[in-house]
Amino acid sequence: MNECDISAVTEFYLSPFSDSRINTILSFTGFLSLYLLAVIGNVIIIALVCSVPQLHTPMYFFLCNLSSVDTIYVSAILPKTLSIILTEDKTISFYGCMTQLCYFIFCVDSEILILTFMAYDRYVAVCSPLHYSSIMTWKACWIIATSYVLLSVVNSIFLTFMISKLSFCDSQKIEHFFCEIKPLLVLSSSDNQNVNMIITMEDICVAGFSLVIILASYVRIIYTVLKMRSSGGKLKAFSSCSSHIITVLLFYGPSIFMYMKPESEHSKERDKFFSIFYVAVVPMLNPFVYSLRNKEILEAAGKMAKVILNKAGMF
Repeated sequence: MNECDISAVTEFYLSPFSDSRINTILSFTGFLSLYLLAVIGNVIIIALVCSVPQLHTPMYFFLCNLSSVDTIYVSAILPKTLSIILTEDKTISFYGCMTQLCYFIFCVDSEILILTFMAYDRYVAVCSPLHYSSIMTWKACWIIATSYVLLSVVNSIFLTFMISKLSFCDSQKIEHFFCEIKPLLVLSSSDNQNVNMIITMEDICVAGFSLVIILASYVRIIYTVLKMRSSGGKLKAFSSCSSHIITVLLFYGPSIFMYMKPESEHSKERDKFFSIFYVAVVPMLNPFVYSLRNKEILEAAGKMAKVILNKAGMF
């Protein structure tokens, strides 16, 4: 296949949703609601964890990291989508597209690694409670956080650089509402076999290995909990893990389905709808999952609300 001059491609055209399937006003209202709920909810979690001393524990440290990544995640994608729906200008510059792609890869990698370390944290807390404070030290937490941020940054830059070097001569219309890896590879006129192979290997090594660690951690947790004699201890252990389990299911479920399902002529539209779930819905739901099912978060939120109201002179 003939290559063309990469510099000739200056912009792409995104294709959110066809008018026949979703009304523009409802689409804009829905995306805006998801974006605002995701940002507000995650910012509240970050503020609570940072300001309330009782939440200064490794579990909430990783939750704060997850909320930070989710805030970046939705902010890198949804504002552009809202702009397209509102203005009907579907263009995105080449460098804007690559920047969005870079943030997308960074957030996905970070979320995978954070969920993995959160599972390990719960494993240590339930299976080795006497050694928890000596294993999950603040030094260890900061080393872990620094490691997955660096790994995610390096990998996102590496993959974005590879994709940016592909040729897009045949068409610049991306069949998606944001710059994602799969639609860009389909659009490329280059031989992207090597890129596909690297991405597949990364999916197996990062996502696959992380999922195995999470499942192994919970197999061990369940085994330990079932051996407990106290029903109260069992309930407390399961309660401390339930929010994380729900978050893992919400994140991995639609992602696995979308990337492993067979292609069909209607798959592009379905891909868009499933992408909404893991790009917008999951980051919006995470704060609610952790707050509504967590007594400490609810108590911290109540205390902070009282402090704010007292300062405002309402009490």
